[in-house]
Amino acid sequence: MTKAPLSAEELAAIKRYDAPTIANAIEAFDVRPWTEGFMSPEIRCVFPEMGTMVGYAVTGRIRASGRGEGSYSRHGWWEAILQAPAPRVIVLEDVDDPPVGAFWGEVQTNIHKALRCAGTVTNGGVRDLTEVRTAAFHYFAASIMVSHAYVHLLDFGEPVRVGGLTVKTGDLVHADQHGVQLVPIEIASRLPAACEEIIAKERRVISYCQSEDFTLDGLKKLIP
Repeated sequence: MTKAPLSAEELAAIKRYDAPTIANAIEAFDVRPWTEGFMSPEIRCVFPEMGTMVGYAVTGRIRASGRGEGSYSRHGWWEAILQAPAPRVIVLEDVDDPPVGAFWGEVQTNIHKALRCAGTVTNGGVRDLTEVRTAAFHYFAASIMVSHAYVHLLDFGEPVRVGGLTVKTGDLVHADQHGVQLVPIEIASRLPAACEEIIAKERRVISYCQSEDFTLDGLKKLIP
């Protein structure tokens, strides 16, 4: 297994904050344009009650419209997953347009949870929602489906495109009910402190807006 770039404590610290706060904190470091680094709204959180998911991406591509042409052994896939640092997030690009079958269900969830995966992100479909909710495995997906059809793995380990965002194996994923984003590794350990600064500033504004002493002139002084 590849050594994780962040400690378990650093990951836990990042996981304490919701996606908008993390996004605001990343902006403060000016490491990428503010219009980049997150997925489009088509990738929805299926289980918002599960809170935040944080982990290192393991990428692959799937198809369900054919009978397995060009498929890879899932044994090799499982071995590749274990080479990535834990916790892991499986990011699968469904090449069918539109998707016709779900890779993810109760069985795949339990297999991947045993491989220390926290959840999945896919532009394809998911199913078996009752069972997966009980298993506490995060689903971020574009659709919910009935069938797995002819779903099979095409390849893995290469960059994928999901929700308009390119993801590589090893990228740090942060996701919650607001959506999915990538956290730049080089600033990740500094994000909790930045989040606290942002929260403190926001609380001052909110507290003033809710106070009986609120005036427009006062708000202008608070936010020049």
